[in-house]
Amino acid sequence: QVQLQVHPNLSAKEDALQHIEALILQLLNKLCVTQPRTIADVEDRVQKTFPNPIDKWAMGDAQAAIEKRKRRNPLLLPVDKIHPLLKEVLGYKIDYHVCLYIVAVLEYISADILKLAGNYVSNIRHYEISQQDITVSMCADKVLMDMFDQEEEMGPLSQSVEEVSSSGVLTYDDLVRLEIAEERQYLRELDLIIKVFRQAFTSSSKHFSTQLAFSNILEVHELTVKLLGLIEDAVEMTADGSPHPLVGSCFEDLAEEQAFDPYETLSQDILSKEFCQHFNTLMSRPTVALYFQSIAEGFKEAVQYVLPQLMMVPVYHCMHYFELLQQLQECSKDQDDRECLKQAQTALINLQCSIERIYAKHQPRRKQGEPLYRLYSRASRSKQAAIKRMNDIQRSIDGWEGRDIGQCCSQFIMEGALLRAGAKHERHNFLFDGLMISCKANQSSRLPGAGSGAEFRLKEKFVLRKYRIVDREDSPEFRHAFELVGREESSAVFSARSTEEKSAWMAALVTLQYRPTLDRMLDTVLHHEEQAQPLRLPSPDVYRFAIQDSEENIVFEEGAQRKTGIPIIKAGTVVKLIERLTYHMYADPNFVRTFLTTYRSFCKPQDLLTLLIERIEIPEPEPSEADREALWNGEQPMAAELQRFRREYVQPVQLRVLNVFRQWVEHHFYDFENDPELSCGLEEYLTSKSMRKWVESIIKIMRRKKQTQSNGISHNITFESPPPPIEWHISRPGSIDTFDLMTLHPIEIARQLTLLESDLYRAVRPSELVGSVWTKEDKEKNSPNLLRMIRHTTNLTLWFEKCIVEAENVDERVAVFSRIIEILQVFQELNNFNGVLEIVSAINSVPVYRLDHTFEAVPERKRRILEEAVELSQDHFKKYLAKLKSINPPCVPFFGIYLTNILKTEEGNPDFLKRDGKELINFSKRRKVAEITGEIQQYQNQPYCLKVEHDIKRFFENLNPMGNMSEKDFSDYLFNKSLEIEPRNCKQPPRFPRKTMYYLKSPGVRPVRQASGGGGTLKGHPVPLEREPPHKITFRSIAETEPETPPSLPTSPNTPTPPQSASSDLNSVFIEPDLSSSYGNNTIFAPVLLPQSSKCEVLISLKQISLSLPESPPAIPPRQPPPPRLQPRVPVINGPTDGPLPSPPPPPPRDPLPDTPPPVPQRPPEIFINYPVNMQPSPGGRFHWDFISSSPSAPNTPPGTPSPRIPPPGTQPSLVHLPPPTPAPPIPPRHNSTPALPKLPPKTYKRELSQSTHTLSQPSIHTLSLVDNRDSNE
Repeated sequence: QVQLQVHPNLSAKEDALQHIEALILQLLNKLCVTQPRTIADVEDRVQKTFPNPIDKWAMGDAQAAIEKRKRRNPLLLPVDKIHPLLKEVLGYKIDYHVCLYIVAVLEYISADILKLAGNYVSNIRHYEISQQDITVSMCADKVLMDMFDQEEEMGPLSQSVEEVSSSGVLTYDDLVRLEIAEERQYLRELDLIIKVFRQAFTSSSKHFSTQLAFSNILEVHELTVKLLGLIEDAVEMTADGSPHPLVGSCFEDLAEEQAFDPYETLSQDILSKEFCQHFNTLMSRPTVALYFQSIAEGFKEAVQYVLPQLMMVPVYHCMHYFELLQQLQECSKDQDDRECLKQAQTALINLQCSIERIYAKHQPRRKQGEPLYRLYSRASRSKQAAIKRMNDIQRSIDGWEGRDIGQCCSQFIMEGALLRAGAKHERHNFLFDGLMISCKANQSSRLPGAGSGAEFRLKEKFVLRKYRIVDREDSPEFRHAFELVGREESSAVFSARSTEEKSAWMAALVTLQYRPTLDRMLDTVLHHEEQAQPLRLPSPDVYRFAIQDSEENIVFEEGAQRKTGIPIIKAGTVVKLIERLTYHMYADPNFVRTFLTTYRSFCKPQDLLTLLIERIEIPEPEPSEADREALWNGEQPMAAELQRFRREYVQPVQLRVLNVFRQWVEHHFYDFENDPELSCGLEEYLTSKSMRKWVESIIKIMRRKKQTQSNGISHNITFESPPPPIEWHISRPGSIDTFDLMTLHPIEIARQLTLLESDLYRAVRPSELVGSVWTKEDKEKNSPNLLRMIRHTTNLTLWFEKCIVEAENVDERVAVFSRIIEILQVFQELNNFNGVLEIVSAINSVPVYRLDHTFEAVPERKRRILEEAVELSQDHFKKYLAKLKSINPPCVPFFGIYLTNILKTEEGNPDFLKRDGKELINFSKRRKVAEITGEIQQYQNQPYCLKVEHDIKRFFENLNPMGNMSEKDFSDYLFNKSLEIEPRNCKQPPRFPRKTMYYLKSPGVRPVRQASGGGGTLKGHPVPLEREPPHKITFRSIAETEPETPPSLPTSPNTPTPPQSASSDLNSVFIEPDLSSSYGNNTIFAPVLLPQSSKCEVLISLKQISLSLPESPPAIPPRQPPPPRLQPRVPVINGPTDGPLPSPPPPPPRDPLPDTPPPVPQRPPEIFINYPVNMQPSPGGRFHWDFISSSPSAPNTPPGTPSPRIPPPGTQPSLVHLPPPTPAPPIPPRHNSTPALPKLPPKTYKRELSQSTHTLSQPSIHTLSLVDNRDSNE
């Protein structure tokens, strides 16, 4: 609780809180060791234990806590629990007020430690306090080190300084980020000058002239606040298309207003001799010295030595601006920004020359490498450089003992010559932030091997926190001297060569010793100012966004906040969500992104625009009665408050509302496309605003979006290498009527489907997913792109099923099955996971899954490929999610898993949360949905380097396998066809004649080699088998004779595994399988119902084939009776093979007589298709007879899908079919000694044969089956 009160935007680790608890217990032991019984006893112990001035502040807070006790408990620590514990530990009854006093002191010290550590963490741009941060920050605070008696051996210190650029070259973003941190530190130094030192001068104006001492420092402070605000606004409003934040206009606007001119006046006053004389005269007066000593210990020395150096900081900072502008101009990648920076440099050139002339005239030239004085050390741009500097100094010192300098110090301050009292020669001294080293020049001869090459010899080391700095007056014995006084009254007197050198050493030493005191004084002043003048807001009756936070209007996640310290909203009203969307205290880009993605589930776009306009129109707070009386008397009591109100509330809110408008227009312009009134309303309002720069950027985005909408989306994308050429197989370019699964090249089928599905995936918008709108009544209006992808996926899955079951001939069916697996293989190579799971869904469908003989006839190698693909969907898609995270885009993820997670999130969490009888919008639910849509969007940016073949793309876009049949009728048709080609419990599949006369042999998945050496090969394209390294074992290179090995699992992703489904059936990612239904639900994205249409089944005649091929194949002689010992022309395949398999003979030429069928040649057995690798081939001389005919049309056979008819040049558009040939004689019986055909071996693709009955068991669907299994109806 104390940590949240001190630093509400930071969090603390458990080890940090435990460390502070140990320190507080140590302090409590010190306070209670004398057994205090009254408040006076505790005060006496505090004065003796606590160093000055922290004892006074701690006692002041404790006394205030006792005075407030009568009204309420003002402390955060639990006094009621500590009181009985103290009685138990001390052994006597202790008064409650004494306990309250002790607890108040402990709470003040704990808050002081956390404040110090939090400032350190903020300076290094971190957001969480650790134990190491507390240790490092306390080591820089002499007061706390003395209080807790921290020894030097605390362990090595390390500063977690954020590295700006690993390459050492600062980018534009690095420069801007560093400048923001620099301006904040500079602003704190100005606050210290004004609110601590100047306030001390103002409080006793009879002794001082504030104008002579501080010049126009207030104008410089006002300029710094304005510049910092402009830079932060520019960073916040950075457009997504911009290469970096554009801060050039910030400097240009201020330079044109001559806002930097106060630096010239300040430089003239501070660097003049009159300033130094006035200051020296002032500090020499005894009354002035006594006055400053009465304020705080060491304050007089701070005014005398630190203040003059602090007044030089604005001069150095103004010179820093000139260097920064030059660096920004060199690094800027935006032409307009470079022009703005150039104009700013031109406008400031006179100021730069004037300040450099003044500085050169009055200030002595600094030595090369001498650091500028800064009260607060800047975050080092290279931590390694700082450590290297300290290590170099240590190596130059002979006789060094003890811990390294880098282990006890973090910063080098200065070095120089000083004369040590009692020494004959000058000492060379090195000053660090925790250590002062006094050395002697190593001029004498050294012993061999004793630190050869060392420039200095160590004389003394001073741990600064154990010494007190005392200023010595000039005397005949010592001039320009100061003294280091130790705890044991040991001292060391050093004298400088001149007054200027003494001032430099005293400024550095006093700063190191009293900086914690000055910091506490500044924090106290700022805290009192904030309490005395709280930010006044308009009345909630007039401005409803000023309503105080309560449980009734907003709820935050308990114990959860981002690394930036911003709380995470759990639920709230619409007004409170809009308020936090445009909050004045901080910007929350994640909340803006989530809100604009999900707001349509609880607010309409027109209502959102109205609320944002109402939010930006902020009325001024009304004056109180006292203000009205003052106004009546001619005073301006609210002038300062109104100025602060406009600076700290109005301007941030207006800027963040405009930022929301910009994000809305940039990323969700479809809201304005669908509602012209919304677009007109926003544009009309923006043109009336005076914030020219931000308004113009938003209007420019709107015009660009409208122009893109009218001209169409441009896809001019440049790739590193040209796309691979189009692959063709049997069908040729332009012969659209011949396109089919077996006539197109499998590589090109996979490529064109991947391009099509990638376009569909990239077109889906987040608004089509939030609220599960794709399942609602207006789904066609709200989710058109998502439904297009769903329907394409379902049609393609059904088309694959239909191609398999309509291939009646077993050779053709196995060839179709193998071709589909080859397409799956290319899908894998292209990272098209949606296509992979489409094929897995088709193969796991009921009509296909039961085709055991077909599966057994597929080569072992292809079965392994299929099994690897099926494993992606098992165990709640664990392997799929891992692989998705391990690959590089482009890719097409499986959309079904996203829809499942969104649907479960929407249905499993309420839309509203009840608090105190009121319903609050459950924004935590929207955040979860936005995380899923964000994951979808991260894969929508990278396109494929592939060439579109428009005819093939149109063929797949027009797929309609169901025709005019209903889903049930089509499912029945597929299942009946499956029973027809493989009846139940059949030992061998029935014989059917072939329907096709083209080659069944696959062209493979190796792309055509290019003469350029593969320069145009697509990254992620299938690797040719012969090019693969021999050691790489994947689904592409597993030989059919090798044992099956489990696939390697990629690195597990960071995203959580999706929630488990209640059922193991994966027929649908949304609905449970209905086992009582007699038809399958053939869709991946059920329950979307699809339009009913038909599929095209192309029967290619011999004439078409001859026209499409470059030349007719040679004629085949008429068939002859089979001789008894004739060997087949096709070599028998007795084992596995990895190379191209032999082709069957080509078909005969067409007979010139149309009414006479050509003789059917006797075909050798296609053993590479008919026989699996683990079955014996038929004996020599065994021939296989094929007939060219088609099965009689069944009454429920769906008509062919009408393909786009574009006849090739020089061909007739009509098809010529052959009449059915005469039946061939039956196959003669076997004449060998084999008693019977060998039995089918056990299936390897998740199937088992019953050895006792030789019947097929019911298959268990435990893999990804996106259509329901209905084998129970067999």
